[in-house]
Amino acid sequence: MLRLMSYNIRFGGVGREKRIADVIRHCAPDIAVLQEATREAGVAEISELTEMPYWAAKQGHSPALVSRLPIAHYEWHHLPEIQRPFLEIRLADTDVTIYNIHLRATHSNYTERGRMREVRALLTGIHESKDKFHLLVGDFNTLAPGELLNIQKLPMRYRVLAFLLGGRVTYRTIQIMIDAGYIDSYRRLHTDHGFTFPAWDPHVRLDYLFIPSRFADRVTSCDVVTDMPEPAKATDHLPLLAEIST
Repeated sequence: MLRLMSYNIRFGGVGREKRIADVIRHCAPDIAVLQEATREAGVAEISELTEMPYWAAKQGHSPALVSRLPIAHYEWHHLPEIQRPFLEIRLADTDVTIYNIHLRATHSNYTERGRMREVRALLTGIHESKDKFHLLVGDFNTLAPGELLNIQKLPMRYRVLAFLLGGRVTYRTIQIMIDAGYIDSYRRLHTDHGFTFPAWDPHVRLDYLFIPSRFADRVTSCDVVTDMPEPAKATDHLPLLAEIST
């Protein structure tokens, strides 16, 4: 059984490396994929603090990893349609390939169209994996079908921006994933909201784990981790933690 954690550490985790490491130790994953992990030195420090000896980060790139398990291969993929490179990870001695994703941010129709383009490009970019076991996990910065955003909880500047960029947002990015044959693992296993953001007042689900539908049963659990003291002191997202049958 593989324990996989996804965690957005915000602004490179600067000054919060120990708190981030405490959260990761609390979750006890085999591998943690990180977003906004833009500082190599910060990821190296988190690796040391968590005693997870394998790590990969690239200065200025959002996706990174720390792992207890050896990594057979990792590679950042740059596509012109995608704002941030995504990170491909292949674990040694398993059939598991993980794609660590961080789509563009901001709630508006304009940015949602950008995320739709990103997801379509992403799916084209990983086409060779479509019949193999793989996971797409990370911060998708969007809402799933049927889920609602309480726009009044957004800071005023984001409410104004959303209005200027198209008014009420129609979220369609996750539907593209579903139409492409992927399962939203959290939603398959839970009916509750599963809010992951912001950590101090969770009211929106931005973090996801997708798996091809034929392999859906291999994700045996997928949970938002909330049983931590003062999680907002580490970062602005709550971690997503899953167990995957290998």
